[in-house]
Amino acid sequence: MARDFSLVVPEHFNFGRDVIDEQARRHDKPALIWCDAAGQERLFNFSDISRLSNQLANLLTAQGIRKGDRVLILLPRIPEWQIAMVACMKMGAIPIPCVEMLTAKDVGFRISDSGAKAAITTTANISKFNTESPLQSRIVVGPSLAGWLSMHQAEQESEHFECIEMKAEDPALLYYTSGSSGNPKGVLHSSRGIYSWRLSAAWWQTLQESDIKWCTSDTGWAKAGTGILFGPWSRGSCVLFYDGKFDPAERLRLLSHYKVTVFCAPATEFRHLVNLSVEGFDLSALRLNVSAGESVNPEIVKRWKDMTGAQLLDGYGQTETLMTVLNYPCMPVKPGSMGKPIPGTAFKILNDSNQILEANETGHLAMQLPNPQFMLGYWNNPQRTQDNIRRVNGIDYWLTGDLAYLDEDGYVFYAGRNDDIISSAGYRIGPTEVENVLIEHPAVLESAVVASPDSERGEVVKAFIVLRAGHRASEALTKALQQHVQGLTAPYKYPRKIEFVESLPKNPSGKVMRKVLRDQEFL
Repeated sequence: MARDFSLVVPEHFNFGRDVIDEQARRHDKPALIWCDAAGQERLFNFSDISRLSNQLANLLTAQGIRKGDRVLILLPRIPEWQIAMVACMKMGAIPIPCVEMLTAKDVGFRISDSGAKAAITTTANISKFNTESPLQSRIVVGPSLAGWLSMHQAEQESEHFECIEMKAEDPALLYYTSGSSGNPKGVLHSSRGIYSWRLSAAWWQTLQESDIKWCTSDTGWAKAGTGILFGPWSRGSCVLFYDGKFDPAERLRLLSHYKVTVFCAPATEFRHLVNLSVEGFDLSALRLNVSAGESVNPEIVKRWKDMTGAQLLDGYGQTETLMTVLNYPCMPVKPGSMGKPIPGTAFKILNDSNQILEANETGHLAMQLPNPQFMLGYWNNPQRTQDNIRRVNGIDYWLTGDLAYLDEDGYVFYAGRNDDIISSAGYRIGPTEVENVLIEHPAVLESAVVASPDSERGEVVKAFIVLRAGHRASEALTKALQQHVQGLTAPYKYPRKIEFVESLPKNPSGKVMRKVLRDQEFL
């Protein structure tokens, strides 16, 4: 399959029209089951998503939003998220999905950096939006408020909308992802990318129209795109969408109650789930489990299979590429391996001199270009995009920033990050963001933030801190610094470990050598 495969991307593709509207026309069926921790439930067919997204697209159009305009979407796991995303796709606007834990500072940066013209959020989150922000449209899920139009007003709009023609290379989606230095960077994807993300839904998750798929990803993650929206609906599958905090027993209850057939969750969740008993839960419908964002320990894979009888398949992807290396139901799984490249994608391992390495030699994991899943580039920063591309023997390769090796059978084995990004429970955290917040505390003279191993989350944020004169290390100060970070940036970024030190390792030019600190954590 991989050897002979070639993806034919259509010249024009609009996800809202060519997937949602077409599915509603061709074979209308259940598309979305939503429920929350309070026991509420809402059900939607594809025809409902088609109609509601048409009405919202008409409302946004009436507000002056046009093709190419950026729309910031800050919503929890509620059906309005899918409706807003599809509405933007239909009108050619570029949605910016965001995790709900963002602070006002995070939101302000994304609006400023992207030049967003509209925002859609909940009543609970409008305080994160500066009233002076140059947004020409503000829509809230709930009653209208000063400066905010209720999304319910879309119900008065026409149920018909003429979808905008989208060329394959037209910008269609913008994610923000943490970088190892500075602010988060925008990752711009095309309609061609959205079309190609059905590949992992087909070969990794093997989704069909009869499936009920549950992916627990946060709405701001790229994984939500492939796992909740674009992937399963391109395959005609029904999606379960749960709005509630993580509770292992409740996960099992929902899997049983809704007869979920394909389940996707980060490794952190599976580490908790395998410690429960499945007695009393009917998981007979569950045929497949997948995980991405962090490595799944082979022992967890085995224990989950023993408990449920269903495979757990690991996968690898990036915000820039989405899912590209996967374990497949039809192939043997090698313990510890991320699997093999998805058909249509090829990887090589490069050394520091950009030479291709042989099997079992560790180097830079590099994806061959062009690739239909690959981003258009970093938002307003073509140089940053180009800095990660290497030309080898006349072929361009994208440096993923990860170290890996290929065995003699072509399986890919992860060997760590080549930069300072921290991957904690599926979240990507840039150390500079945390360091910039820490330095604002009056007790902190210097800080360095690195990954530290953790049995539950894979990695956690650890801060090494040099104190200013007059301040002493204490448990109270540790808690105060953690609360300080939680108050000024997304709470998942706070340092769960803090070590007070006399000095930080630096190179001759005075730059902090995070690698020295990180390496000692993993000894």
